[in-house]
Amino acid sequence: MAEMMYWQGILRAHDEEMARDPLVFAMGEDIGVAGGTYKATSGLFAKYGEQRVVDTPISENSYTGIGVGAAMVGARPIVEIMSVNFAWLAMDQLMNNAAKIHYMSGGRIRCPFVMRVPGGTAHQLGAQHSARMEKVFMGISGLRVVTPATPRDAYGLLKSAVRCDDPVVIIEHESMYNLKGEVPDTEFFTPLEGVEVMRPGKDVSIFAYNISVHWALEAAQQLAQEHGIDAEVIDLRALKPMDRAGIAASVHKTHRAIIVEEDEAPVGVGSEVIAIVNEECFFDLDAAPVRVHALDVPIPYNRRLEKAAIPNAGDVVAAVRKMLGR
Repeated sequence: MAEMMYWQGILRAHDEEMARDPLVFAMGEDIGVAGGTYKATSGLFAKYGEQRVVDTPISENSYTGIGVGAAMVGARPIVEIMSVNFAWLAMDQLMNNAAKIHYMSGGRIRCPFVMRVPGGTAHQLGAQHSARMEKVFMGISGLRVVTPATPRDAYGLLKSAVRCDDPVVIIEHESMYNLKGEVPDTEFFTPLEGVEVMRPGKDVSIFAYNISVHWALEAAQQLAQEHGIDAEVIDLRALKPMDRAGIAASVHKTHRAIIVEEDEAPVGVGSEVIAIVNEECFFDLDAAPVRVHALDVPIPYNRRLEKAAIPNAGDVVAAVRKMLGR
């Protein structure tokens, strides 16, 4: 194992895949000469040149379309959108072309296209740079949606996405690029489907994804040490397709479900998890599933209001204690 930062895992995956396959290339705003807003492509421009590490104009729909077109004829592009909010500008290409061409061509055309998007609430970036768009991408048939919570998965999911023949959206988090964690020295791939048990437990299942995994783990430690509650923490990781069997297996064991997300509750990831829990585990439940989520407001710029708008580990602890009557 080697300890590295989240952004270093992404960079390593880029480098390995570009060295392996000359049809892999990267595109995005400031990813070349500048090395990326979050360093995730630093050094690649000097190593692979301007034809494979492409600095683009500020025109998300156009360069996403170029990437989608290149994927349709055999290349394997990795397109970086500087902020997930700007992915709205590329939705036509992503939704109407990348996600649908395999089906509209009767299976004759594949689109091995990867879009990387940093998002989430961080650093007082304000409402127009703090979107949580997981539920939007999840609603598009034909896309795969994954979101790494650790440097290991930041590396492994990108490796798997590049080699996948389907379009994949990877949602990263702006607050985690300097997060440190262990990553195997040898090449490996994180599956694009399935959940991961981050902490086993027997009293309650806490489902989380992206940065909320870390809130859930912190809460689980506090619940064990201070309240004698043994919480299981599940990283959903692959949001589309979602692992119904993995979710059900945890709830069958604990009989309770808490869903933690940084996003607002309406029509969200938590809503989908609760639907799965009700459909698969209704007669196993000892309590109604509960969502811990952000306020339904645009993210404020003010630091205190920004923090107040999103949940934290304390909110998770409070929700679990209330559910268990502790």
